[in-house]
Amino acid sequence: MSTVFDSPDDLARTTSKVLTALVAVIVLGSVISSFSVIAPGNTGVIFNIWTGSLRSVPQGMAWRMPWITQVQSYPTALRTYTMVRRTSEGSAVGDDSIDLPTREGQHITQDISVTYNTSEDKAAQVFKSFRGSDISEIEATFIRRTIITVAQNSAGQMSLSELISSKRDELQGVIQKNLSVELNKMGFSLDKVNLGASHLPQTLEAQMQQKMAAQQQAQQAEYELQKQEMLAKAAVAKAEGEAQSVLVRAKAESEANRMLQSTLSAILIQNKTIEKWNGTLPQVTGGAMPLLDLNSFKGAKQ
Repeated sequence: MSTVFDSPDDLARTTSKVLTALVAVIVLGSVISSFSVIAPGNTGVIFNIWTGSLRSVPQGMAWRMPWITQVQSYPTALRTYTMVRRTSEGSAVGDDSIDLPTREGQHITQDISVTYNTSEDKAAQVFKSFRGSDISEIEATFIRRTIITVAQNSAGQMSLSELISSKRDELQGVIQKNLSVELNKMGFSLDKVNLGASHLPQTLEAQMQQKMAAQQQAQQAEYELQKQEMLAKAAVAKAEGEAQSVLVRAKAESEANRMLQSTLSAILIQNKTIEKWNGTLPQVTGGAMPLLDLNSFKGAKQ
């Protein structure tokens, strides 16, 4: 449908209104785009396309020149990148655990999480190093590859048993030290490396279970042996105690008899016998007569 203007003035007025509205839209869009919001826990970097200059701004509202400057945010609050086997638990979908080689040439997969951030004074360096890429893109490329490379190089110096048990803490410390150096080169600061679960191939898992079962059986056999040795020692100690007790009693009885014999005399024994004799001689003899010393009676008469 065409619009018919009654006069050139009507056309001019209509054109003026359209141009005014268009200018208003452009101005409004320019005003709105002149400000960017830097989310809490982030530092903004403003890049001037014409001059190539960079400047960092803190969280909050940041002013910029539309179509001339570009704004990008980077985390100053701690941010964690996680690589694990379980689906939907890591930063990437699916099994994202790291394949680690051992000194013997065997392989395990390892869950790992890395906590890092940048600072306001290094945010411009991050922008420059990665050409203004978003942090999620940096994580998917540089940070991910760096974690894998450092972890594999560190694990390759250790044996399987060291990786999963005896030197696990040492491995975590080595990864943290080396990864910190690599991240610092690009403007990031490493806070913490955490090793999660270690996953063995099925063949190695079966071998480890057999080895653990054998160790448990050996420990049980050693326990039973020690138990029997303790019981035997207890039985010997008990027997020795009983024998010692019998020996002590025998010595005591022997000493008592010796003391008793040393205190008895022939006269005392004879007097005890006379005291118990009623003066009547036995009518039938055939056994031992009472102990009488006739000489002692003669002496008594005289």
